[in-house]
Amino acid sequence: MTATARRSATLKRDEVVELFSRLRELNPRPTTELEYSTPFELLVAVTLSAQATDVGVNKATRRLFPVANTPAAILALGEEGLKKYISTIGLFNAKAKNVIATCSILLDKHGGKVPRSREALEALPGVGRKTANVVLNTAFGEPTIAVDTHIFRVANRTGLAPGKDVRAVEDRLLKVVPAEFMQDAHHWLILHGRYVCKARKPDCPQCIIRDICRFKDKTL
Repeated sequence: MTATARRSATLKRDEVVELFSRLRELNPRPTTELEYSTPFELLVAVTLSAQATDVGVNKATRRLFPVANTPAAILALGEEGLKKYISTIGLFNAKAKNVIATCSILLDKHGGKVPRSREALEALPGVGRKTANVVLNTAFGEPTIAVDTHIFRVANRTGLAPGKDVRAVEDRLLKVVPAEFMQDAHHWLILHGRYVCKARKPDCPQCIIRDICRFKDKTL
């Protein structure tokens, strides 16, 4: 692809503003579909959500959190005890091990609190950059964007922030998303990818940014 073609396939600044303005009008206060009431509950839920649906995670945490929703309480359950609550979630054995180890570190190094720094979050077992970004954005209001498969797809299809990998897309989004939309951009893009710009067959006729989007193979 030539430099001219790449530029034409990428949204212009005024188009980016229009894109997010429409998404904001449709959903003024977007948030995660994971159910949580504290930063720790969110951290656990996001850790459990890897290669699992939010619906499936919510079903498990509705059973778990009324019984144990602090690092000390989950640690008291033990790894086998925790598995009983999350066994319906994919990779639950590894996730139980990571959550127990995380609880131990939170108690030993952070006074039982979820740290607000990326470095400290990414040092927790099972917590990568995406999970850290979700916690920083959703629990602590930091202007971060966690690029999952939905955001990666939407960013590339629309021409909002094309990139070969998730980090390239994240870096590009941080450059092109206007400050006024940064806090909620993560949620708008995830929800758009989950319910409209779907992987197998995007619902282009119902898309509110169809006329802006650069995707060539729009559905009818």
